[in-house]
Amino acid sequence: MSVKYAFSRPTQTDEETTQLFGGYRSAGYDGLQLKAGQYAPYLADPGRFMARYGTLPGAGAALITGGSLDEASRAQLESLFAFAERIGTERVVYCHGVSRKNVTADDIRRYADILSELGKSAAQRGIALSLHHHYDQPVMYRDDFDIFFERVKDRAVGLTIDTAHLVKSGIEDVAEVITAFAPFIDNFHMKDFEDGEWRVLGRGAIDFGPIFKAIRDTGYTGWISADEESGGGIMDGMATCLSFLRKGLELHDNAIGR
Repeated sequence: MSVKYAFSRPTQTDEETTQLFGGYRSAGYDGLQLKAGQYAPYLADPGRFMARYGTLPGAGAALITGGSLDEASRAQLESLFAFAERIGTERVVYCHGVSRKNVTADDIRRYADILSELGKSAAQRGIALSLHHHYDQPVMYRDDFDIFFERVKDRAVGLTIDTAHLVKSGIEDVAEVITAFAPFIDNFHMKDFEDGEWRVLGRGAIDFGPIFKAIRDTGYTGWISADEESGGGIMDGMATCLSFLRKGLELHDNAIGR
């Protein structure tokens, strides 16, 4: 079963951004999942983004964004859907920037209602809306996932699994979350974690063996993005992460004779 590989990494300079866009295809990736700073300069003029990157397959495969879900941030998200449609984006990945402190189960259900309506709006433009759970955001603890996705209407919101954020949030059994929420999972952010820091894939403390097994056992065939936030070099990170992902999935396939 094939998956599509993406790369995602913050960039601080024009040189780093040029390396990102110029290097992902030759490194073997199918697309990029862009941080906000990498597409924000083009929001008012999507044609300029297309003129610069439109010939690169998957250059804007996903756009990562965030907000509080207040009225202003919902309007901004609707505008982002329009931009995403213009540049051929498949998915908007949403980080809900509200602290988990003092958030109740009823709050989580209300957030699910709001995001369900936004997801339906995105779908009208051919865009998927995917929730990216985070440490210290409303969907953080294991029970939060149950509360949120039991409330989501009509599968209008998908789930981006972030391996390191799960572990940082105290959820050690990442494979269980993958298995339990397989019907909602439409994206993966794969990164390693150790001693409170993000690590390059394979260089932290997370045991990815059960994670790769769960991905294969659930029949997942969507996007898997190396979410490289360790601060290392872009090209080295691309090569190391893709090699780790491919080998991990192939080892599981070989173990069961696929």
